[in-house]
Amino acid sequence: MEEHKSKAVKKSFSARYNVDKLVYLEEYSTRIEALERERQLKAGPRWRKEKLINQNNPNWKDWSDDF
Repeated sequence: MEEHKSKAVKKSFSARYNVDKLVYLEEYSTRIEALERERQLKAGPRWRKEKLINQNNPNWKDWSDDF
């Protein structure tokens, strides 16, 4: 998160699009499970992602401060 917030890599996605908040998080026991879930989320429409965030974090609080 520190690299995202400081925009350490100037041409990175997070620096170009000012992505520096953690508003949604899922934990998995293996990297494979996490990658499969990431593919599922990326393939879905934006409204479905926003619905997940709103269900778990309705105020869109930045959770990165908690880590």
